[in-house]
Amino acid sequence: MLRTADSGTGTGNAGEVRVLSEGLKGLKVSNEVEGSLPSGVLIGVSPVSASAESAQKVDLAEHLGLLHLLVVDDDEGVRKACCQIAAGMGFEVVGAESATAAREIMKERRIDLLLLDLKMPGGGGLPLLEQVKALHPDIAVIVMTAFATVSSAVEAMRIGAGDYLTKPFALEELTAVLERTGQQLHLDVESRQLRERLRTQQGMGGLVGRSPGMEKLYRILSKVAYSTHPVLILGESGTGKELVARSIHFDGPNAAKPFVPVDCGSLVPTLIESELFGHVKGAFTGADRAKEGLLASAEGGTVFLDEVGELPLDLQAKLLRALQEKEVRPVGATQAKPISARVLAATNRDLALMVEQGRFRKDLYFRLNVVNLRIPPLRDRREDIAVLATHFLQQMEKQSGVVRSFSDSMLRVMAEYDWPGNVRELENAIERACALSSGPVLHLGDLPTQLQEFRLQKGPATQVVDNSEPGERLEVMGATQDGIVSIAEMEKHAILGTIRQLKGDKLMAAKLLGIGKTTLYRKLKEYGITEGLGD
Repeated sequence: MLRTADSGTGTGNAGEVRVLSEGLKGLKVSNEVEGSLPSGVLIGVSPVSASAESAQKVDLAEHLGLLHLLVVDDDEGVRKACCQIAAGMGFEVVGAESATAAREIMKERRIDLLLLDLKMPGGGGLPLLEQVKALHPDIAVIVMTAFATVSSAVEAMRIGAGDYLTKPFALEELTAVLERTGQQLHLDVESRQLRERLRTQQGMGGLVGRSPGMEKLYRILSKVAYSTHPVLILGESGTGKELVARSIHFDGPNAAKPFVPVDCGSLVPTLIESELFGHVKGAFTGADRAKEGLLASAEGGTVFLDEVGELPLDLQAKLLRALQEKEVRPVGATQAKPISARVLAATNRDLALMVEQGRFRKDLYFRLNVVNLRIPPLRDRREDIAVLATHFLQQMEKQSGVVRSFSDSMLRVMAEYDWPGNVRELENAIERACALSSGPVLHLGDLPTQLQEFRLQKGPATQVVDNSEPGERLEVMGATQDGIVSIAEMEKHAILGTIRQLKGDKLMAAKLLGIGKTTLYRKLKEYGITEGLGD
């Protein structure tokens, strides 16, 4: 409870909080002091001392961060009392005596929180609430109502109010509701900021993408980042499961604490227990000194269990006990050691199927699967391929200082390819193209072999052009419906057709076409073809 300015009258205790108002309607007054108070003085009892009270006021004001509060109540005494209490908590406060005045205020200034009396002359409470939630859904609303109109509070909650106070209410009730709502507003703002950072490719961990699947992932990430629940991250190999785990950790409140990744699939079976839980000196042959386990080393941070499906069953049981009891017992030790790390796990396996087959413990699965995140494969978010490719190209530019760009044909083929290796395969392809490119523009010929084979399997686009006889047709690549073919397409058709006729003999094709071999190879590179055409 925060102390406001004393009225200069009355003799309350040092721990009392006094608020000046012109009336006491709607607010409770301590029975033992009510009779000794002059009219207009409201008292609530608080145990904090003056110095502690001041420190609490500063901390609370910083936490609330100058949120803008509008108090709407036709009772001037209650309105002024609520305004003074909220101002003492750190809010920027303004009052309105009617719904009409409240609407005018909201047109002129920003409002984050609305403290609204439902019972006002003209019945303006509920209509104002409906209008606010329709036009300004981000504004939090606390409604005030008398005992006789509790049903109105229920209706207000249905419309969108976040909380309510039943008149008469004590100071402690008002401050608790204001503080709770203020904290929730700040969490919502932080969540929106995090989601926006992720959407605009500025999120920690390097997440990139704007497809509906990634937008859904960002919404979940913005919520779980500020919780302590275990998260199970599912996705195919190369989709970026560790990047998601790092984003959860580094965008959360414990970003300064350690992030400890554990590759469960690469741990030596005989040493997995020692790596996870630690050991004491002399616990086994070669243990010449004590070692702290990875679970304990996080110290309030995050432990990321990558490929958790690879853990053997006996270790799964010990891991489950450690997560349930929040403690580990190092190998050879007699005393358990507490752990405080948050656990994130990831796998590309179907853990539900493994549970049915008896290869993964059901109780550990449920312990890890409190929140489930599934990362979509790259083939299911093709609109992100160009965005990711540009992102990786910019990274290469920072490393090498060379500015490069993609040819249209290269972007088209990358968007059509299924990318079985997902984002990791795409990154590798861009890195290879940058390493082999001889110019500022990357072409199909700079891509890995599997993408060139994919392009050849699809074959060049062909259309049929009408000739003089209706039944006689000529296949020409790139022809328009009117039968008009560009010179560039005719040249391409001549080069590729000649090479096919010569079974892939490019040197002979260059001689017959009357062009140099360097020119021929450059043309083929522009077409995205570096091999084949000999069959």
